[in-house]
Amino acid sequence: MKKIAFLAGTSGLIGMQLLHQLIQDSTYDTIISVGRRKLALKHQKLVQIEGEMAKIKEWDLEAKLRSEDLGGMMFPLVEAIENKSSEMHAFCTLGTTIKSAGSKEKFYEVDHDFVLNFAGWVQKIGVTNFLYVSALGADPQSAVFYNKVKGEVEEDLKVIPFDYLGLFRPSLLMGQRKEFRFGEEVAKIFMKPLIWFKLAKKYRPIYDYQVAKAMIFHANQTKSVKVEVVFSKDMQSF
Repeated sequence: MKKIAFLAGTSGLIGMQLLHQLIQDSTYDTIISVGRRKLALKHQKLVQIEGEMAKIKEWDLEAKLRSEDLGGMMFPLVEAIENKSSEMHAFCTLGTTIKSAGSKEKFYEVDHDFVLNFAGWVQKIGVTNFLYVSALGADPQSAVFYNKVKGEVEEDLKVIPFDYLGLFRPSLLMGQRKEFRFGEEVAKIFMKPLIWFKLAKKYRPIYDYQVAKAMIFHANQTKSVKVEVVFSKDMQSF
């Protein structure tokens, strides 16, 4: 096996782009999608496992993979993970809004706790490179709750001993979300001209596929640093 990709947040805007691009990328033999429920999508490279994200630390990956097995087809994958004979990367795009979550406490659980739980779980499995979608204004000291949580996640991820931690900070995301976000749609109207005229590279909106491409690119580069912040302006060329 060449490489295995773990993906959390697959049903989201960037998560779906990552999934499609990872499927097309010949570098990865298998994509293991992790979530509360499975997607209505099938592909020979895609393995979906489901469960409560709050309890992911208790998940037995081998048992979950074998429960999805048909005729022993999972054996090479299980063996590669157990023997760490395949390079493993994890991509995390988990996130919600306070409105969708219902409260700040629930938002924090998804955007902070679930991310850290997923990171700790895959690191123990043998994942070396962890790539996380944060936010342009991520700062643990921020007065803005959303940015403060994203900043705290970044700091807490740094404690987990990955060989490489990529922190991706996109600006306003362009793409087709499943749910309607009024504030985002209004912002897109006013900020889209920045894309047309290629202005304010640091702050102008960025497409979901550009972020996904940047994540896969950085996951497969030889790095001299253990932690890297990739800003929105640096993803604009993908």
